[in-house]
Amino acid sequence: MSLTARVLLGLVGGFLLGLTLTAVPSLAGPALAIATPIGTIFVNLIRMTVIPLVMSMLVANVGSMTASRSLGRVGVRAAIIAIVVLTLTAVFSILVAAPLLARLHIDQSAAMALRGPDTATATAASAPGLGQWIVDLVPQNVFKAASDGTMLTLIVFAVLFALALSRVPAARRDSVLRVAEGVSDAMQRLVAGILALAPIGVFALAVPLAAKLGLSAAAAVAAYIGLVVSLTLVVGAVLLYPIGIFLGGMSPGAFVALCAPAQAVAFAARSSLASLPAMVESAQIAKMPPVLSGFILPLAASIFRVGGAVAMPVGALFVARLYGLPLSSAQLAAIALTSVLSSFTVPGIPGGSIIALVPVMASANLPIDGIGILLAVDTIPDMFRSAANATGSLTLAAALRRDPSAGGRTRV
Repeated sequence: MSLTARVLLGLVGGFLLGLTLTAVPSLAGPALAIATPIGTIFVNLIRMTVIPLVMSMLVANVGSMTASRSLGRVGVRAAIIAIVVLTLTAVFSILVAAPLLARLHIDQSAAMALRGPDTATATAASAPGLGQWIVDLVPQNVFKAASDGTMLTLIVFAVLFALALSRVPAARRDSVLRVAEGVSDAMQRLVAGILALAPIGVFALAVPLAAKLGLSAAAAVAAYIGLVVSLTLVVGAVLLYPIGIFLGGMSPGAFVALCAPAQAVAFAARSSLASLPAMVESAQIAKMPPVLSGFILPLAASIFRVGGAVAMPVGALFVARLYGLPLSSAQLAAIALTSVLSSFTVPGIPGGSIIALVPVMASANLPIDGIGILLAVDTIPDMFRSAANATGSLTLAAALRRDPSAGGRTRV
């Protein structure tokens, strides 16, 4: 049986047990006393990997990208287009998802029981004003920021460190990048090992969730799946396709034909990296310049996650709604910014965007426990997200195909 099937069984089993406990209160106390610590341990295992994983991946990816002099102007333009697309995607997702999730009915007394009576007060008190939030982006002490788990400031530091590293002499820079890449590879393998425990962890997290929220929890999860899939499709239709067609000077039919093979592979494999050979072949058939098929596409397939820029803010907003936590403007801004930056650190494994969601939730002071539920129901969203990631990579290449610095001038 696949890991996905076992995780879903764990979720269903946990929900069924939790719903049963609502009818047998005498058993609820002992059962929750066992399930709750197990779920907490699973979440802590995920949180344990976040800082080294995010920091190492950002340093390795940004450092390698900026250090490569072969990129030249085309690399700068690729980075600008990628950041603009990710920012638009994250902001659009928040603007659409926030009012829709606000209409999602969840019994507030049950939500209070789920989060504890002091959580709302603590969260509101910890949410800074917009001015203070901007000041706090720059950490006074990076080690204290790591100890406090303030992920957004750590991400800012990692990006600045990687940019500075690109100006270090090549011999020393490459040594640091190799260390960062080694840490990144090791952390991704550790994450894969932790995810093997997901059926147990998800079961333990689902039991108290269902016991406290009842059937409304299942309805809320179904609404989340529908929302994140719909938004992923909309972003592709209203953002990625127009960019690829108009900036790339391609006809709609040509751009659809360019993306279709890679989309099919990514959708089936739940991995945009698995679709890279199909991307390169499509780019070569479209006679794109070699710098795009040989460098930009592999780089984009590794770090450019448009689907993640949808999934992370929607996931954070859903968890906030599930726990009945209002979000301030500063917290929404933190979610948007951290989603953009964290999308560059998504591990290349199924469900990677959910793992990368941890710093997004931490930046807005949201309970990390909700990540287990999102992970358990991520199979369908991940298929659409992977296809969107492949589309985004090809959109980036198409947008640069007529750039003189990339060696391209043709129209299809």
